[in-house]
Amino acid sequence: MNTPRIVSARTSASVRSPIIVNQLGAEVGAALSDHWSRPLIVDHPPERPAWDIAPEADVLLTRPAAGWSKAPADKPKGWPYGLRWIQTASTGVDFFPEWLLDGPVVTVGRGISADAIAEYVLAAILGFAKRLHDVRPRNRAEWKISSLGSLAGKTVGIAGFGAIGHAVAERLKPFGVQIRVLRRSPWQYAVPGILPVDSIEALVAASDHLVIALPATPETVHLINAEVLTRAKKSLHLINVARGRIVDQEALLRALDNGQLAGATLDVTDPEPPPEGDPIYRHPKIVLTPHVSWTGADDVKRLADKTLVNLDAYAHGAPLADVFDKKLGY
Repeated sequence: MNTPRIVSARTSASVRSPIIVNQLGAEVGAALSDHWSRPLIVDHPPERPAWDIAPEADVLLTRPAAGWSKAPADKPKGWPYGLRWIQTASTGVDFFPEWLLDGPVVTVGRGISADAIAEYVLAAILGFAKRLHDVRPRNRAEWKISSLGSLAGKTVGIAGFGAIGHAVAERLKPFGVQIRVLRRSPWQYAVPGILPVDSIEALVAASDHLVIALPATPETVHLINAEVLTRAKKSLHLINVARGRIVDQEALLRALDNGQLAGATLDVTDPEPPPEGDPIYRHPKIVLTPHVSWTGADDVKRLADKTLVNLDAYAHGAPLADVFDKKLGY
């Protein structure tokens, strides 16, 4: 491995002036370069493997799209070199090799894209209810009055109540829906407008729209499976903005074909992307998007701001925010 040698000054004995390998793009790098800790920003060449970094680096800023899908199963010789902190742009860490998570402290991009994803969910729910594309006339003969749906009085179930789940719930409240939520952690207090449920079966059975916003962990793989889908209302609309593997995709397709539920909006799949010829591409009851729900907001600025907050803490030797918990898996 041919990694560059870097020399950097330190500001003082009490403040770290870090060497940062940046795989998050020029905008994030520019925001960090003006930090008071006087960091040395090393832009990572896109043709270089994501894990092939300068051994003198203290900090790695990375994202799944930096090429981690091609990472070796075993950690490279010498890893993690001099790294003390790894900041990821993503909330989920399932795209990274396990050895990345078993070393320096890893902080995640929790909440960065929550608003954009919540807007996507709201668009999916309204699109399903109002059917604007279905009722659009292409000629005079198709000019007919067709009854549209409504959200009033409907139940929206949210599986997962982190930043995304919260953002979805807040946007739904003005529509007069009942919001039911399943979360992993115990409920410490009542949340206005939210009805907690204690099982995925109960959530599926109650929901007209079901939002999957859970982290991908061994416990959530195929949480939505054939048996669970038998509890669904025939009117159920499932929306997955989390990870494809949480839903048993074959079971979902069978349930849609059999009329066990009404439709699905999928921004994630398993595998991702689906192979050529997969029926998911043309299924009449599925709206499929290529993992884009997180885009459209000031996600780069939010990522830079979050990283700057943690850079403040890192330079002072203080605890970092949004640290990945290996026991929880997120």
